[in-house]
Amino acid sequence: MAKKIKIIRATTKSVSLNAFCKGLLRELSKKYEVLALSSPDDSLENFAKDEGVRAIAVPMERHISIVKDFKSLWKMIRVFQKEKPTMVHSMTPKAGLLCMMAAWLVRVPVRVHTFTGLVFPTSTGLKKKVLMATDWLTCACATHIIPEGEGVKNDLIQNGITKKPLKVLGYGNVRGVDMSYYDRTPEVEDVALTIRDKSKFTFLFVGRVVKDKGINELLEAFKMLYRTNPNIRLLLVGPYEDNLDPITEEARDTIEKYNDIVSVGLKTGVELLAYYAASDCFVLPSYREGFPNTVLEAGAMGLPSIVTDVNGSREIIKEGINGMIVPSYEVEPLYRAMLTIIQSSADRNRMASNARKMIEERYEQGFVRNCLYDFYDKVL
Repeated sequence: MAKKIKIIRATTKSVSLNAFCKGLLRELSKKYEVLALSSPDDSLENFAKDEGVRAIAVPMERHISIVKDFKSLWKMIRVFQKEKPTMVHSMTPKAGLLCMMAAWLVRVPVRVHTFTGLVFPTSTGLKKKVLMATDWLTCACATHIIPEGEGVKNDLIQNGITKKPLKVLGYGNVRGVDMSYYDRTPEVEDVALTIRDKSKFTFLFVGRVVKDKGINELLEAFKMLYRTNPNIRLLLVGPYEDNLDPITEEARDTIEKYNDIVSVGLKTGVELLAYYAASDCFVLPSYREGFPNTVLEAGAMGLPSIVTDVNGSREIIKEGINGMIVPSYEVEPLYRAMLTIIQSSADRNRMASNARKMIEERYEQGFVRNCLYDFYDKVL
């Protein structure tokens, strides 16, 4: 029997492996020898066991730490020298930088990095220069670069990060949507009954409750809307990150003051699906995105979405067809879009009826994965 080609899939933290590659590595291992690499923790071992692949732990810091980063690079080099993979495929910024550098130094034949989003376009000053330099170095060491969407692709080209050929796989997105999972099943509807309030129009946000996601603007828009439309509510589903990107104190006060703003923390599984099912409109007013999975999930659950005009979001949402697009950082346009969604039931129902169909046609998980399989067959 011919020896299988060895592939290493890598992210900085194992939670990203689970988010992006759940089920994927199991499928790939039918044809290739697949290894999962990330920083060490119990969830890495559990993920690898579930996928039926071998785990490799290399400590990596998410943020810049020169001494620790050089130690991580050295350990990565030793791993690649020992394993001798044919391909290293990285995702997330720090794993991308370290893996591509180490793979280039060891001369791994196929070095692939997927950009799921870019931080530098919304950064300023020295931080922006450093981020652009690290992205440039990642691209310089890679043989193949996959931007998750057309917006990411354009940013890489227009900012001179790379001159290498860039191709978005399929319509974009790296995970795809399991349409059988994101569905209003009887189990989901039963839980949704405990959340739904038929007397109020419900807006839903799912994600990190941080400044970068436009939470400050969302809360201001909600307050404006609430003055004349008190039969509304806002559900915030996700964790706070006060040490990284906190919302303002005024925003915090708003959440505490209004009974119709409900922050419920992180939710997963059927409970998360129930929040989608119990809502009327999804809102993601973020400053930047790569290709937001929550907008895909909301669409799969039949919700129209209001999003900002940023990478990924503008590719998923078509104005007036399955949602609305507004400028980022601005409260007034967001307020007007939320008001329109409430007042125009015919338009809202039309967008809702289109939402699931559009996700299924372009981002169904099997289709997205087949695009990746075809890419692997080509480059290997």
